[in-house]
Amino acid sequence: MAVTTLERDLREIFGSRVQSLVLYGIHAPGAGHRSSGHGHGHEEPAPVHTLTVLDSVGHDDLRACTARLGSWHDAGLATPLLLAAEEFARSLDAFPFEFSGILADHTIVSGKNPFEGLRVEAADLRRACEVQARSHLLHLRQGYLETRGRSDALAVLVVRSADAWVSLLQNIVRLEGLAGLDRPRPGGTSSAPST
Repeated sequence: MAVTTLERDLREIFGSRVQSLVLYGIHAPGAGHRSSGHGHGHEEPAPVHTLTVLDSVGHDDLRACTARLGSWHDAGLATPLLLAAEEFARSLDAFPFEFSGILADHTIVSGKNPFEGLRVEAADLRRACEVQARSHLLHLRQGYLETRGRSDALAVLVVRSADAWVSLLQNIVRLEGLAGLDRPRPGGTSSAPST
């Protein structure tokens, strides 16, 4: 219902400029039943994520969307991702994690398939994994210094770092899947990604 309402609202704002509306993430059919939290009970349901590809997006359009944002959030929707068609294909290499995740779990709600003929290149994902890993390492070193070696503070650092580690490992698994498509497998085995 929420996505249907969103589609109606977007068509009122953008008219025929709406090319595609895509549902992605854990709410996409076939994405499995994943929780947004860590199993501590009484968690808010994960918001429903959508991507809309448009002919164009202007200031007046965004202003019109802000007037409806509260009702979208109240209906359980995340703030929609709005992309002009001309910037969409050029964004894949800049946001390889995000778009590979969308490509992995999505459903076309209406319009044409915006992903047809597009894919995230393994080299872009590999580069992003390396940046993410190095950034995480630098922050961990800085965090370790700030704990001054106290075990209670180290425990807090480990807990606070868990989400970043999970994200990095998920992206490495995704990279391994993409890289496996591109590289030969001598002897029937695959080597680890070189990040």
